Amino acid sequence: MDETTLAIRLPRTGPDEKAVSELAAELADRIGPAVHPYEVAALLEAEGLSASVIKERYGHPNLFSLASALYARVPRTFPEPPAAPDPWRPDTVRCLLRGVLFALPALAYLLTAPLWRVDRHAPVLIVAGVVSWAWGQALGHRAHLRLVAGRREACGTLLTGSLTGAAVATGLAVLPAGGDPGTVAAGAAVAAVQSLYLAAAGVLLVLARERLLLAALSPLIAGAAMLPWWEPGPVLRAGLPLLALLATLAVTARVLWAGLAVPAAADGSVPPLRASLPYGLFGLAAAVLVLLEGRRHPYAVIALTLSMGPAEWLLYRYRGWSVAALRASATPGGFLLRSAGVLGLCLSAYLLLVAPAGLLTGAGPVTLPLLAAALWTALLLQAFGVAWPPAALCLAAAATAGAVAWLDLPPGPAVLPLACGPVALGLAACAIRLLGRPSPHA
Repeated sequence: MDETTLAIRLPRTGPDEKAVSELAAELADRIGPAVHPYEVAALLEAEGLSASVIKERYGHPNLFSLASALYARVPRTFPEPPAAPDPWRPDTVRCLLRGVLFALPALAYLLTAPLWRVDRHAPVLIVAGVVSWAWGQALGHRAHLRLVAGRREACGTLLTGSLTGAAVATGLAVLPAGGDPGTVAAGAAVAAVQSLYLAAAGVLLVLARERLLLAALSPLIAGAAMLPWWEPGPVLRAGLPLLALLATLAVTARVLWAGLAVPAAADGSVPPLRASLPYGLFGLAAAVLVLLEGRRHPYAVIALTLSMGPAEWLLYRYRGWSVAALRASATPGGFLLRSAGVLGLCLSAYLLLVAPAGLLTGAGPVTLPLLAAALWTALLLQAFGVAWPPAALCLAAAATAGAVAWLDLPPGPAVLPLACGPVALGLAACAIRLLGRPSPHA
């Protein structure tokens, strides 16, 4: 043929396998997850393949024919979806700071120790501390319930509740003071100072103002840091804790004032007081159990207080890991096993942290870990709204151990681990039964 001869191209009698294979390789990552050829057809339309291109380039009569060929040619691949963010990821610094803040008030007793008589004022401080602990637990729960309605409502609850709690703790603490009016007045003053601080600090902790509380306690920290090298004298020994108290009260007043300035919520419903009762009873039981341990090993109580920061971190980790276990489980039984494993992991991690502290403080390898296990598991159940079982079991343990200690009955000091052990086991079983279901984590 010369240059003027026309070349006649015969129509293709079938698909162009090479062109189809090239297209399949190009779109494999998007064709693989498809579950039906129609999804591939939608993809081809989105790529702008017209009917003429499909016929001329790939040799298929229509879009759906090419889509079916590509669907059959590319193996099915179902990539895992991207990991969802952990809704319970803890703030590690904040959790550790809270543990430190729980223990920092002990520096006030260290600074002021030469200024007061332990035999006269210790019972007053103990009663005020126990009452404040119980009241603070109940008030904290009620404030969180009110936070659902709004910040103004929560701040109003905290204002009235904290002042009332400080007054109740001071009034009850004066009862064991006895003696002449001067002794009663001194006891009331000491109890009032402690109760006011605990009330104000509780408000700041509930409202997540830990850094403000740390700043308010800076005079106390500075004074305690000077003690190994310098005797500050009675004025500074009394003045620095008082300055820290005034700073804490001022910061608390400022935070509450800002919260009360927020517009009121439309829903003004108030939860019943009885909803917070089991939390207060648990606080009372926990205070008694810790007090019984502190009578023999005060440094063990300080270690337990510091461990509350990691304990709170592990509570968040339990919730986050439980959500991950729920996503990875296909059956309720599978989730139950995973949930029990998560509980065992978190509880073991906490006990591994507490056990060395028990050995170093002379409390032994049993008592402090059992007490810590009971308290941590109770707090875990409370975090899920299960309040009465922890309150009932811990109250029973506190009543038993307290009666044995008060009446000097056998087995003596060994009653505390004997009381806390069954409570820890019972609460762990309760946690597995109630939290081993998907619904609390959904």
